[in-house]
Amino acid sequence: MSETDPNTTDVIVIGGGTGGYSTALRAAALGLGVVLAERELIGGTCLHRGCIPSKAMLHAAELVDGIAEARERWGVKATVDSLDWPALVATRDTIVARNHQGVAGHLRTAGVRVLKGTARLTGARTVHVEDAGEFTARRGIVLATGSRPKMLPGLAADGRRVVTSDDALFAAGLPASVLVLGGGAIGVEYASFHRSMGAEVTLVEAAGRLLPMEDEDVGRHLARGLKKRGIAVRTGSALTGTELLPDGVRATVRTPKGEELVIEAERLLVAVGRAPVTDGLDLAAAGLAVDGRGFVAPADWSRLETAVPGIHVVGDLLPPPSPGLAHASFAEGLLVAETLAGLPSRAVDYAAVPRVTYSSPQTASVGRTEAEARAGGLDIKVNTMPLAATAKGMVHGQGGMVKVIAAADGAGGEATGTVLGVHLVGPQVSEMIAESQLIVGWDAEPADVAQHLHAHPTLSEAIGEAFLTLAGRGLHQH
Repeated sequence: MSETDPNTTDVIVIGGGTGGYSTALRAAALGLGVVLAERELIGGTCLHRGCIPSKAMLHAAELVDGIAEARERWGVKATVDSLDWPALVATRDTIVARNHQGVAGHLRTAGVRVLKGTARLTGARTVHVEDAGEFTARRGIVLATGSRPKMLPGLAADGRRVVTSDDALFAAGLPASVLVLGGGAIGVEYASFHRSMGAEVTLVEAAGRLLPMEDEDVGRHLARGLKKRGIAVRTGSALTGTELLPDGVRATVRTPKGEELVIEAERLLVAVGRAPVTDGLDLAAAGLAVDGRGFVAPADWSRLETAVPGIHVVGDLLPPPSPGLAHASFAEGLLVAETLAGLPSRAVDYAAVPRVTYSSPQTASVGRTEAEARAGGLDIKVNTMPLAATAKGMVHGQGGMVKVIAAADGAGGEATGTVLGVHLVGPQVSEMIAESQLIVGWDAEPADVAQHLHAHPTLSEAIGEAFLTLAGRGLHQH
């Protein structure tokens, strides 16, 4: 803050989600004065309605699945007598509250001035915060207002029969049947959760496969795993009509063959994507506007700075290639804070941002898909290693795979170019992707990886074997 004017500071951050609070914390650590305005709760969607509560619930789902596996596969005579939904919710809420308190505490300790209220731009360096007044930023303003779930035209969420991904876990109780609309990461995770909790689940995706932005083999293996669990997966299908019933929804879905299916469920969960939140920001007052998709595009991606000097954007307001993931917004926040502090900072390498779907089975990917590499005219080598080919994969018994894509610069058939992408499907692969992120991010070659050992017996041996094969040293050729 200014010694003479408490409403003048170095940096003003609008939005307290992952992108906003990471920017604020890093800027404060670099000695800048920071004001952060948030109209709801610090932590944003990720902490309160997304990443953290959903993963807490998915962990509970893993426990339920584990009991079923113990009984059916391992001879452990265990059963789930009942589910104490209020107790489960209380544990989830405790985890969220502790995280919220932690983030708020870090901001206080760092000296960030947090204001609760709606903020709007009044100029290129000025912001008005509800009930707090006008603030001026000497160095810059950071827009980090996040996103909200998209809804289909003519379909409104009521929090009971029709829900969005933001409120799906906060609806009262568990439904006996769910129709999930959208086969991206969010829809797949919610379909997986509800199936673990005993619901009859239908998952509908308009594209020809699940996780349409991922490698084709990822979507194929994922669909196989979900179907094995009893989830009705309908890809290439579109919702054509809905009717609200007293205790549920009747939906009409058109299949790829043109057939009309009528599906009744207690709950329709809409997970068809998220849209950036810019309402109330008054972008025009600072000379800004959204693009055709509603994003605030940077003029300089190396600084995430807009066409108005000093106004930067992080998180879900950014268009692709920013992936709209929490860990990407952390990196974006660090970049912007260091830029505002006058420090050199490397641009975010979006190709090396890992992507994870926390379903059962899980998926985890980093880098290019096979289709992207081929579309770019690259000569590539691809190797796929089934997890079931490893001893630990047999123990888990869930199938899955490791797929590695590398540039094919070798005359002998081996891949001696850089690793372009790694794609995983199977149990707990979210905990296996960090190695691959480093491999892709550091432009490693298969031979670089092949010289390093993977512990035996582990699922990660499949990664090691895939790289050994690409380097021409594989013991099990696939």
